[in-house]
Amino acid sequence: MSRQMGDGHRLFLQNMMTNGIVSAAQAGMLHKKCCELHGGQEKIDDFINVVNTHLQPLFMHIRKGMSEEDGQEHFVLVNMAETDITRMAADYAENELELFRKIMDLIVESDSGSASSTAILNSADKLISKKLKKKEAELVLNKFVQDKWLKEQDGEYTLSVRCIVEMEPYMRTIYQDMIKVCYVCHNIALQCQVCENPSCEIKVHLPCVARYFRARSDPHCPACNDFWPHEIPAPKTVEEFSYSGIRCVR
Repeated sequence: MSRQMGDGHRLFLQNMMTNGIVSAAQAGMLHKKCCELHGGQEKIDDFINVVNTHLQPLFMHIRKGMSEEDGQEHFVLVNMAETDITRMAADYAENELELFRKIMDLIVESDSGSASSTAILNSADKLISKKLKKKEAELVLNKFVQDKWLKEQDGEYTLSVRCIVEMEPYMRTIYQDMIKVCYVCHNIALQCQVCENPSCEIKVHLPCVARYFRARSDPHCPACNDFWPHEIPAPKTVEEFSYSGIRCVR
């Protein structure tokens, strides 16, 4: 018999519904605060399992995902009833959704796992449903970032943790063989390094590269053992979050 949700679980879920996505560090602080306010000593995974059990009839689930930029884990509240871009229909117009599909095409088909603002704005002028002017497209792009579907840095756009976690079934269906997983963590790999051996060509996320080859002066591919010719990035430092950094709703 599944355990009943207590007030602490409800508070945690309320905050997940408000924020949509939180880092593992933020989730840990939120879990701690919920236990302090309402009692309980469950480990966070057991705590979230209780919440997920009661979310099943609502076709929702709290899932883990990893940031491709820094390797940090996040928790995402996912709508399981809708598995494609139609889940965004309530917040965006038809031509804005068409633009998002084109952005995903650009990102998935690129070698870098990103799309430039120039390429995206050019796509906005070729929409079938209704073209977007440059200023309109820029506003939509900003909204995609604010709603945590995309990330932007120096004019380059990438898929966010939220997008990859929520859209994974859609991406695997639409892009099929174009979607590869990281050899180390087994999550979808877009921003990554690729083994240059034509018979291998495994992909490894940059944070996974940093962790796997740490302290290895002569790095070799973990799959085929060929020399790994890429620059090994430095491991990112995991940020520490205070509870004040979480938007808590009570």
